[in-house]
Amino acid sequence: MKDVSFQLYSARNFPPLADVLAAVGKAGYTQVEGYGALYASLTDEEVADFKRGLERSGVTMPTAHFGIDMLEQEPARVQRIADALGIRAIYCPYLMPDQRPSDAAGWRAFGARLQAAGKPFRDAGLDFGWHNHDFEFHALADGSTPLDHIFSGGPDLSWEADIAWIVRGGADPFAWIAKYGSRITAVHVKDIAPRGEKVDEDGWADVGHGTIDWKGLVKALSATSVKYFIAEHDNPSDFRRFAERSLASIQSY
Repeated sequence: MKDVSFQLYSARNFPPLADVLAAVGKAGYTQVEGYGALYASLTDEEVADFKRGLERSGVTMPTAHFGIDMLEQEPARVQRIADALGIRAIYCPYLMPDQRPSDAAGWRAFGARLQAAGKPFRDAGLDFGWHNHDFEFHALADGSTPLDHIFSGGPDLSWEADIAWIVRGGADPFAWIAKYGSRITAVHVKDIAPRGEKVDEDGWADVGHGTIDWKGLVKALSATSVKYFIAEHDNPSDFRRFAERSLASIQSY
């Protein structure tokens, strides 16, 4: 696996960004994935400077996260940022707890909302989809699963599958990969520490140093539409350690 990406959210607690980009490029990554807070308040000139920073570090940004509010309220600005940074795939990453539906109809409606939000970007030739956490796999009162309803309401949505969050949601990632493999265009490659370990890092682990069967998962994912593999750790104590050890593991699969 040659082109591995690094989710910059993993290093949000280790500014400045220029040093993070330099370290990630030096570690051997060729791509990074952005997240909303990085560019939500930037001017066009600052976005151009951001692009120069990527170039200096030898990385590109083919994928990025944008929050639902920005996608719906400022689609033209999102498109300008995507064009300036070379982003080819946009994923909506999260829904706050107080905004989450409580039944199947509500989740289908949310899927339809995402479908509508993504239309201008799909029309512009970009990929557009949803990035999961754990709550999409928690059964509703009728026994159904939110992610099924999101995809039912959004028939054109791609999926950035965050495998470790599927596991934390109590679901089988292999089953969900088999079910929606044709929608998977990106994967968050992250790992979970053995129970009781890495408590200071919220129980996450460097890829290949945890409990998830990444060798088997990479084989299963080879039958899907995945284009991007993005290393992520939600709270590393040392982002350089995470970056280097995870890249070595991913490239060995």
